[in-house]
Amino acid sequence: MKIHKEGHKIILYTFGILILINLTLYRVAGKTLFFYFFLLLSIGLAVMIINFFRSPNRVYANYKPGTIVAPADGTIVVVEEVDENEYFHGKRLQVSIFMSLFNAHVNWIPCNGKIIEYKYQPGRFRAAYLPKSSTENERSTIVIELDNGEKILVRQIAGAMAKRIVTYAKTGEYCRFNQQLGFIKFGSRVDLLLPLHADVKVKLDEGVKGNRTLIAQI
Repeated sequence: MKIHKEGHKIILYTFGILILINLTLYRVAGKTLFFYFFLLLSIGLAVMIINFFRSPNRVYANYKPGTIVAPADGTIVVVEEVDENEYFHGKRLQVSIFMSLFNAHVNWIPCNGKIIEYKYQPGRFRAAYLPKSSTENERSTIVIELDNGEKILVRQIAGAMAKRIVTYAKTGEYCRFNQQLGFIKFGSRVDLLLPLHADVKVKLDEGVKGNRTLIAQI
C-alpha cells in the first residue's frame, strides 16, 4: 500500500509516540490486561491512520470532452441547484462528496482544463456534511476552464476534525485527469459547482471513488 506524502511525518510521529507509551506501560505494568488492551488500541489506531493516508493508484482512461470525474472518495450528500455567490454569482448544479475518516483523503483533478482561479479562505470547522460548511468552513476554491470552454468550480472544505487543507493547483496551470489536486486531513468534503445543463450521473447517498466514478457530462 502506497502512503501519501502528506502522511509521512504524522505516521512517523504517531508511531513513535505509541511505541514509547507501550514500552513505558510494559515496564511499569508488565504483561497485564491493561497493557494488552492499550497495545490492541494502539495497533487499531495505527492501522486507521495508515488507511487514512493511503494513496490509491488509479488511472481514468474513459476521457471524452466535458467529462467530470469524482475528485474524492466518499458519499454523495448533495445534488441540487444552488445560488453560487463566490465566483459565478448565479445558479449552478452542486454535487458534494462527504469523506469519512475511513475514506482515502487524497483529492484528484476532476477534468482536463486550465486553472483560472485559486483562492484559500479561512473559516470555521463545522461538520462537513452540513450545508453551511460550503460557505462558512475553511476552504480552498479552484475554478477550471474545460477544453470546451465550460467552467466548473471545485471546493475543498475542512470538516470538524480537518485542520489542514493542502492544494497543489496553481492559477494558470493546465491540469489533467489522474493528477492529484491536493489532500484534506481528517474528515472533510469536496463540492463541485457545475453548469445547470450538466448531465449528472450520480445520486444522493451513492458511494463514489476519486479518479474513477463518472460524476457528470457537460
